Parts: sequence; structure tokens; C-alpha cells
Amino acid sequence: MAVKSENSLQRRQTDRRSFLASATGAAIAGAAICVATPGAVLGQDRRYGQDAPPVRYPDPDVVVLDPRFAKYKIGNTPIRRLYTGMLWAEGPAWNGVGRFLVWSDIPNNIQHRILDEDGHTSVFRNPSNNSNGNTFDWEGRQISCEHATRRVVRYEYNGTTSVLADKWQGKPFNAPNDAIVHPDGSIWFTDPGYGSHGHYEGNKGDLVIKEAVYRIDAKTAAIDMVTDEIFKPNGLCFSPDYKKLYIADTGASHYPQAPAQIKVWDVVDDKRLRNGREFTSMKMKLKDREVTGFADGIRADVDGNIWTSAGWAGAGYDGVHIFAPDGARIGQILLPEICSNVCFGGPKRNRLFMTASQSLYAVYVEAQGAHVT
Repeated sequence: MAVKSENSLQRRQTDRRSFLASATGAAIAGAAICVATPGAVLGQDRRYGQDAPPVRYPDPDVVVLDPRFAKYKIGNTPIRRLYTGMLWAEGPAWNGVGRFLVWSDIPNNIQHRILDEDGHTSVFRNPSNNSNGNTFDWEGRQISCEHATRRVVRYEYNGTTSVLADKWQGKPFNAPNDAIVHPDGSIWFTDPGYGSHGHYEGNKGDLVIKEAVYRIDAKTAAIDMVTDEIFKPNGLCFSPDYKKLYIADTGASHYPQAPAQIKVWDVVDDKRLRNGREFTSMKMKLKDREVTGFADGIRADVDGNIWTSAGWAGAGYDGVHIFAPDGARIGQILLPEICSNVCFGGPKRNRLFMTASQSLYAVYVEAQGAHVT
């Protein structure tokens, strides 16, 4: 019995050593296979929780596609997830005086705020009328695009709300989406109607006017349509000198013939647009295949590059795409979620905040935002 037990023990030890050797070999092989797969190469297997291991510098998910982007990538800074738990995060806007970022969680009907001083996050506005895009005007007042009420509003210093736009030629807007401000005080906003397509992000209802882009005059409060030559205008931004206006077209979500692109117009007399044309296509060759996603929220840096949120095309595409002034894609910031919008913030305006589906991310870059927010 003793001999038999000893032999059994030896067999068990041998079996265990064989198992561990096989498991180790499999793990090494698995790691090699993992590195060879596009998802891992592009960083999509990365963990972002508080217990996640630190990323090895330089962050592999800040991707240089063209030498022109290399100077904007900082070698010793990581992409960080600052907050999570939303349903569809949107509309990040930086308040330079308060040193906080505000953003929307559209389906949950609230706005969040994160403080720069300690990263504290709290509910900023509840309810928010399913607000989407946010910005701050030149006097520091917050402007929001509300889906549920189909209007653009401004929150005043005394706590009241001013309605800036809710109708066009007597008919309700579709559902204002995103807004920006011009140095003359005018507010430009898009009206694609996503908040009226269902009850999830607003109130379901008919779109009774053509999707378009509008300008609210700062002195007269008059509302003018500046263009409807676009299927579904979404995010928008000016060039650093305010002589061009860029608008993301997400019309392919509802119109099969719509191209997935960012368009650009010349701004005339600070009030009108002309010469609309494609700035860049959102089609991208990824490994051995071509994929097409959407641009959504967009911002310009002081050098005229366009930073756009991107998504709906999967790992290796979703995140932020950076385009040079000539429309060439020069870089990417890869995220594990669809990115909905971006803005530059921080005391030096060199921190890119990214709302991405359920989370808020940020990364420092060697670029600075060109505008108020």
C-alpha cells in the first residue's frame, strides 16, 4: 500500500508538472496569438478600471498615422477613464472660470460635472430635458441643446432659464443637437432630430422641418438658417480664425444615400455660409478591409487640425480621429467604446475630454483647443 501510494503521489506530481508546463506554454502561445490579433494590437483588450495595471508608456492607443501627428502625442501620459455608469454620454463643455467639465447623460435626463481640483463628480442638473450638446458663451453662461423640449436654452446667473430658440418659421425644431459660439456673440447650432426619433433620448415625434443648421444673432435674437445642404448635421466647430465652419454629417443613420463625412463651408461676413464641400470621409482602411463609421462631436485646435469623435465601426476605429487642415487622417485615440463627443479643457486647454457611450475619458495632448469650449 505504501509503494502504491508513493507511486500514485509521483504520478500526481508528474501530471501536475506536465499540466503547469502545458498551461504555461499555452499562456505564452496565447499571449503571442493575442498580440497578433488586431484587437490587441490596437489596444482594445485594455482594462480601464481602478484596479487595472498601469499602461506602459508611450500609450499604444494614441496612434500616429502620419508624421504630422507625432508632435501632438505626449510620450509619458495615459488615456484615463474618469467616470463611468452613464447610458449615452454627450456634450462635454469646459468652464474655464469654474475649472470644471459639464456633460450630458441624455437617456438618464441629467447633466454631470467633474471638478478639476480633485476629480469629484456629481449630478449638475436634474432633470435636463434630455440635453445633448453643451457649450459656454463669452460671458461664461451655459448653453444647452434640449431634446425633450426641442429648444436651445441658456442658463442665467440668477438660476433662470432663457429660451434662445424653439421654433423656425412657426414650426418646432426637430431636436437641437450641438452648439458653438462665435466671437460676435452669435450661437450656431445643428438640428438633426435624433432626440425626436424615439422616447429613449427625448420625446418621440415627427420631424416637421428639414434638418438644418442655424444662427442666433446676439443682438437681435433673430434666427437664420445658414444651411440645409446636409442630411443630418451633428457636431460642428469653427476653424481657429472663424473663416470656416466644419459640420459632421451622420445622415447615413437614416438616409442610405448619405455619405459618412465631415463637410466644410466658408463663413461670409460672420453670418452666412457658402461653398459647402467635403472636408474628409469617415471611411478608413483598417488592416485588409475598409470600414465606415460616423463622426459626431468635433473640435479644432489652434493649428487648424480637426479632432472628431468616431464610432459605430468597432475596435481599431472607435475613439477619436484627428485630421490635418487638408483633410488627411493623421492620428487616432482608440477607446473601448463608441466616442460621441470631445472638447479641449484644463487650465492650459491641452487636455482632451471624450464622452464615449457609458464613460468619460481624458488624455493630455500637445495641442490646445482653439475656442471657448
